[in-house]
Parts: sequence; structure tokens; C-alpha cells
Amino acid sequence: MSAQAPAGHPLLVVIDPAARATDGESVRIAKDVLCAGAASVKVVFPESAAEVERALTHRGRRHPVVLGDDAALLRTVRLMHRDRTLREAPVSLVPIGPRSALARALGIPSQVPAAARAVLEGIERDLDLLVDDSGGIVLGALSIPCGLPPSHTAAHWWTPVEKTARSLVRTLTSPIPVNGHQPPRLQRLRVEADGVLLADLDEPVHEVSVRCAPTGLAEISVRRSQDAPADVSTRARTITVSGRDFRYRADSAITGPVRTRTWTVEPSAWRLTVPR
Repeated sequence: MSAQAPAGHPLLVVIDPAARATDGESVRIAKDVLCAGAASVKVVFPESAAEVERALTHRGRRHPVVLGDDAALLRTVRLMHRDRTLREAPVSLVPIGPRSALARALGIPSQVPAAARAVLEGIERDLDLLVDDSGGIVLGALSIPCGLPPSHTAAHWWTPVEKTARSLVRTLTSPIPVNGHQPPRLQRLRVEADGVLLADLDEPVHEVSVRCAPTGLAEISVRRSQDAPADVSTRARTITVSGRDFRYRADSAITGPVRTRTWTVEPSAWRLTVPR
């Protein structure tokens, strides 16, 4: 459901440090548009997540506007959800920075002037939220790929002996390349949607993907082959995945390894300002 954004509502403009560092000119343009069009604007320049949280906690009636990329938007929504203030005001974003795929998927203009005008003239759209049992959130899409390149795995500091041992294990257990290409690794996962079993550990899967649907449910797809369409597709409110040390991509962030995780759809959990 969408509603017209209140005209002249006071704004809290939170400028992400990465946006200032990577594109100060876009930050200046966005500030000029917002300050010229809003009745009251408070601009903050937080240097840490704690300062972002403090600004959001003491914003009063101001609507939060994020100047930054997808990570800055996720940080803001996560903090407001944790503080139970997410439904109190719509969230707005002016995408500035290298990561804006989520912003585009949510319908936010990629051009800074257009995105800033949408903050002032747009409408509020109710959106669902995927929340996991560890407090994590997903705004766009969730996927459990069959394998991740080393640069995408979780950071860890290993001793030289551990590094040698782990390298040897990877060498001995890695699939043999075919025509110079590494074949995809399948995973044995148990996938349940509202208690209904979609996949079990006895049959490997290539990918599990989840995204919020407009109906207050999540769309779940299970593929057992890289090039094949989904073998199982359904909609559900709760999704549980378990297996041996799997990682997953929530929006743009890689999380894991974990043994089990449950995601639940919270219908109309937050509002985003988008163009009319």
C-alpha cells in the first residue's frame, strides 16, 4: 500500500561517511535539493554506527533520510527495527556510493537530484521485511549459493600451521576442474517452508533463494542444478534452512557459516519513500 508523503515534514539527513569520502559533490547536490525544498532539515555527519543510532534515537518527529549506499540503508533500517521505531516514520534514501543494486530494486532513482526530489515529492510505500532468528534483516533478496569464492568468505585470522592444514584440506577435497573451469559445489540442505519439507539432506541442491512477495509472504525457490529452472517454488511466512556450515547472501552481505537459520516475514514492517 502507498500513501502520499507529508508535505513539508521535518527531515533528519544522515550522511554516511563512505558517501562523503567517495563522492562529496553528490552529497553537496543532495543537501542543496533537500534544504531548498523541505520546511526543516537537520543534517548530521556520523562517524560510527553508534553515532547513527544516537541521531536516529533523538530525531523526534523528523523523517530519516540516508545519503549513502545500500549498506547505509540496511544499517539504518536494522537500527530502527532493533529499537522498535521502524513503523514510526518512513525511511528515504539518496543513493551515493558504489553499491546501489538494492536501491534500484526498491524503486529509488539512481540519479542524485531525482532521488532527492523523490524524498520531497514522493509517496510512502509499505514493504515487508525478512527477519532471521539472530536479529538479521533482509530488505531485498536472500540466497544460499552452492559455493563462494575465497574473497567472499568470512574474515578470519589463522596461524601459519592452520593455514597450511586448511590449504591441504581444500586441495584434497576440491572437485577436479573440467576444461579449466571449477564445477559448482552442491550443498546438502534441509529446507522447510511453514513446516512443509521442500528439500532434505539426502539430495544436494544448487541454490535456495528467498524474496518478499507483495502478499505478505516470501517466495522460495529451490534449484538442484545450475542451469535448470527451480525444482520447487512456493510461498510461505516462515523459512528454515539447516545443513553443515552453510553461508548465505542477505542483500549484499555474506553471512556464515551457520548450521541452521529461520527467516520470518514481517508484513508491512517499514515504509520507504519512492517516486510517484
